[in-house]
Amino acid sequence: MTKSIDPTTLVAWDQQYVWHPFTQMQDYANEPPLIVERGEGAYLYDAEGRKYFDGNSSLWVNLHGHARPEINQAMHDQAQRIAHSTLLGPSNAPAIELAKRLVDATPEGLSKVFYSDNGSTSVEVALKMAFQSWRQTKTPDMERCSFITFEEAYHGDTIGSVSVGGMDLFHGIFGPLLFKTYRAPYPVYSKYANPEGPQAVCQQALDACEAVLKAHAAKCAAVIIEPVVQGASGIRTQAPGFLKGLRALCDQYNILLICDEVFVGFGRTGKMFGCQHEGVTPDLLCLAKGITGGYLPLAATLATDAIYEKFLGGYSEFKTFFHGHSYTGNQMGCAAALASLDLFEKDNSLEAMQPSVERLQTRLDRLYGANDHIADIHSIGLIAGIDIAQSRAKNMAYAIEQKMGAQVCFAMRKRGVWLRPLGNTLVVIPPLITQPHEIDFLFDALDGSLAEVLEGE
Repeated sequence: MTKSIDPTTLVAWDQQYVWHPFTQMQDYANEPPLIVERGEGAYLYDAEGRKYFDGNSSLWVNLHGHARPEINQAMHDQAQRIAHSTLLGPSNAPAIELAKRLVDATPEGLSKVFYSDNGSTSVEVALKMAFQSWRQTKTPDMERCSFITFEEAYHGDTIGSVSVGGMDLFHGIFGPLLFKTYRAPYPVYSKYANPEGPQAVCQQALDACEAVLKAHAAKCAAVIIEPVVQGASGIRTQAPGFLKGLRALCDQYNILLICDEVFVGFGRTGKMFGCQHEGVTPDLLCLAKGITGGYLPLAATLATDAIYEKFLGGYSEFKTFFHGHSYTGNQMGCAAALASLDLFEKDNSLEAMQPSVERLQTRLDRLYGANDHIADIHSIGLIAGIDIAQSRAKNMAYAIEQKMGAQVCFAMRKRGVWLRPLGNTLVVIPPLITQPHEIDFLFDALDGSLAEVLEGE
């Protein structure tokens, strides 16, 4: 239908009718929107036929490229059978098969899969499961009404997930609606800018976290963390060893561990799941974003048997988990997710991406060494956050109102690359199928855009 609508009309209608998320709409009216018409591989095409490398994986969801025939076919075949039926009672083959494959792929000990619709809901499910599970132990613990979270954490935009977030910029206004939490420092580490080594950063953060646990664990249902890297706060990579140490502390202080892998799950860090970098099994694991390869909304919360069994009882005991979504376990989403998991095997994705991971690191090293406008870089796998500044040597930052990150990204659009910044952090998260020469294309565009915007060349 939209093919018959000319691009000028689409732009006008977009600005008149569409309210975009995480977008200052007053500014948006003065900026030329990108109207995406189609995608192919690692590229987007706008309504006028211009081509852009998708350096943001369409907000961190696309894994195997756009319009993959295998996922397209799986969805087509499923639509020929049925698009959706409820999981509240009945079941369906794609949801059943996907649950088994997720249990097989995730860290050992996670045994049950609860479906929802997106990253926020997967976290909301985990929080409610953790809370309810303590009230349904043999000796109910009614005091555990809060959670321990981390500074600058982001876990979604529903009220529960906002409550355990730590980003006042996004969520401070909702303070009166939120439940109480206790924050610990996140062990942010960069090889470029941290004067102390990763072991020191890790230990300092573990000590601080233990102090919070000592004071508050008995009042809390769980600790929730983004393992390996915090996403929305600016791609803040975690000091190695912290997650393993946190798991030990949770065991010591008898508190559940929730790992939110909505962002890092499904290969982006170089392993299938972030927890696998340190051999950690959480009590609850939240998945979304890349679960369908970037095709459809779907999320899953995985739980251990120990948690699941607390919800078992007679009908009149009402130990049921009274939570659900209309599209829970949707067949189309599950079919896409199964096809995506098949592609990990067919493409040998985790191994095949390594040359691009190495090329990304080479270009990051070169960028940091050659450009005083680069204040810091955090990276792991095919994930990078590049902090820009007036001068690294002089420790001079850009004011947020200058919108320098956005300006650099607009300049990159002219060079055929689509990025979306987080303030003055340039976020580079290409699809897993990205080739080394495409990494070079992206960074050549970045070099030119930095020179144009920050140096006026």
